[in-house]
Amino acid sequence: MTAYRLNRLFHPASGRALDVAVDHGFFGEPSFLAGITDMPATVKTLVDAAPDAVQLTMGQAPLLQRIARRDKPALVMRTDVANVYGNPLDEHLFSHHVPNAIEVAVRLDAVAVCVNLMQLPGRPDIREANIRSIMALREDATRFGMPLMIEPLVMQDNATAGGYMVDGDIDRITTLVRQAVELGADLIKADPSEDITEYERVIEVAGEVPVLVRGGGRVDDRTLLERTHAVLRAGARGIVYGRNIIQHRTPSGITAALMATVHSDASVDEALAIIEEHAR
Repeated sequence: MTAYRLNRLFHPASGRALDVAVDHGFFGEPSFLAGITDMPATVKTLVDAAPDAVQLTMGQAPLLQRIARRDKPALVMRTDVANVYGNPLDEHLFSHHVPNAIEVAVRLDAVAVCVNLMQLPGRPDIREANIRSIMALREDATRFGMPLMIEPLVMQDNATAGGYMVDGDIDRITTLVRQAVELGADLIKADPSEDITEYERVIEVAGEVPVLVRGGGRVDDRTLLERTHAVLRAGARGIVYGRNIIQHRTPSGITAALMATVHSDASVDEALAIIEEHAR
């Protein structure tokens, strides 16, 4: 059943996917709500923009799944909640998965579930908590045929970089990606590397497990599209972007541009023209 669900995620012609992540409210950070305060409107905007998938929590997923359209995006469901993104950090840090997450995902007709594997400087306890969550979710995911997307997230020291800042060190990324594979990932949602020309190393260490690349913080359109081209050339099977889509001046335009890039190998200039056409 795992492969059957993934057939609804990956495009039948390109074999790639664009997943739009709007699960940020799960983490309890005020700054994460920019662009997604009105979730019914956010979900409607994304359904109309027609990416391959939308990533939501169990509390917001019904907004997508109750829409009566055969051509709507597939659901990827976030399964874990943490408080590691604040600046300053809370005195007590935690990361927990929803105990019955896989059963909930089945009922909500998700095509995959997503769980973190975080490496925070000086906090191996958070990584241990993530590994325990992954092992518990892997057991249920196997039983129910639910694809498990693991998100290796190498973070910088919060005191230096502030909340939610990733470390683009290729060695650290590949090491954590490899651990995700060893833990039984069906999909990998990985950081972009600081030197994007080295991204083939991430694809190599993931082996047969498809890699979808995270968007990270907001960047300008050309930078985003150039980076997307680079990771696709390296062998990535798609992208998972959030703020670079939902906080965009024209979410429908950037979605259309990224879909053309991911599925039709549109050039950067062609994709930029698509954005401007939607902005008119």
